[in-house]
Amino acid sequence: MAVFGVLAAALGVVGLVAPDVLITVMGFEPVPEGARADGDHTLVFLTASSMAALNMGVYYVLAALSDWKAFFRWTVPFRLLTCTVFTLAVVTGRAPSGFLGVGLWEGLGAVVTGAALWYEKRAAAPGTQSAARP
Repeated sequence: MAVFGVLAAALGVVGLVAPDVLITVMGFEPVPEGARADGDHTLVFLTASSMAALNMGVYYVLAALSDWKAFFRWTVPFRLLTCTVFTLAVVTGRAPSGFLGVGLWEGLGAVVTGAALWYEKRAAAPGTQSAARP
C-alpha cells in the first residue's frame, strides 16, 4: 500500500510539474508547445488527474501507516475495475498500447493486495499456525 501510494503521489507530482513527461510515460505522444488546437483541454484534464493521483497517493500512504485494513479491502474491487476499464480502453483503440501498463499495474496491485489480506486473515485465524515460528 505504501509503495503504491508513494508511486501514485510521485506520478501526480510529475503530471503537475512536467505533464509531457507523464504523457510520454503513459504511451502518448506529447503535443509541442503552442501546437494544441483551440478547445484542446488535455492539459486541464491531466492537471486534474495528476492532482487526484497525488491526493490518492497520500491517502494510500496514510492508510498504510495506520494499517487500515478496511481501506485495503475496499481498494481491491475498485482497482480490478480500473484494470478492466483501462485494458478495454486499449483493446477498443481508445488508448495507445502503452496505456496497457497502467491497467496491468492496477490489476497486479489488486491481486497482490487481495492475496496479502487473505494470507494475513488466514494466519490470524484460530487454529492456524502463525507466520512467525519459534
